[in-house]
Amino acid sequence: MTNIASRLRTEEHSDAWFRERLEYMTQFITDERREVLHKTAAQRTHYMRIMTENMFHPQNASAIMRHCEAFGIQQIHTVEDKCKFDPSVNIVRGTQKWVDVEHHATTAEALATLKEEGYRIVATTPHRCSATPETFDVTKGKFALVFGTEHAGISDEVIAAADDFLMIPMCGMVESLNVSASAAILIYMLSERIRQTAEGWQLTPEQELRLLTRWTMSSVRDYEGILRKAEKNGTFKVEW
Repeated sequence: MTNIASRLRTEEHSDAWFRERLEYMTQFITDERREVLHKTAAQRTHYMRIMTENMFHPQNASAIMRHCEAFGIQQIHTVEDKCKFDPSVNIVRGTQKWVDVEHHATTAEALATLKEEGYRIVATTPHRCSATPETFDVTKGKFALVFGTEHAGISDEVIAAADDFLMIPMCGMVESLNVSASAAILIYMLSERIRQTAEGWQLTPEQELRLLTRWTMSSVRDYEGILRKAEKNGTFKVEW
């Protein structure tokens, strides 16, 4: 996290602090852009998060990031004890600006973070089933959908920690869906069901304010320079 928009993820500032900077930066974007940002933020959710383990194929990492952005999933957790989560810039096509990624050194660290925040761990695997995309109970509370690697699948550590197992029923001769295709199906179906039936799936007003502030800054060229100039003119202190 090296730029101002990234550092806005901090919780140390008040709502008033964020609102002041959002209102100031909004003058540098068009009304149409502002409307798109607000409309998109209103559909974002932390109710479901995505966790990946050592996703070494850039095309799979890129696909999952694009799926999350397309269907309103704001947060991805990645485990990188064997390889980096490294989406291809040419494939993600800018979606990395609008989705948050939290990097973890180990599976244990990622699982602990999610459980401490109250998330159910839902392991995706074709070999165990407690639910399908149609039957999984999305109303029981927020959950993290875990994806493993293309060949090895999810780790034993995730299996041991899982609260539920989720599979996509298939009727072919072989298990023909790869990770990115499975992720697209599950993220789409579950995100739709969340919006239709789950309570509290939307961002809180505080979360939406912080997100809109970051997104607005990311939409303005040289926003750091603009904020520094505002500080110099006495409009407010940047205080990063």
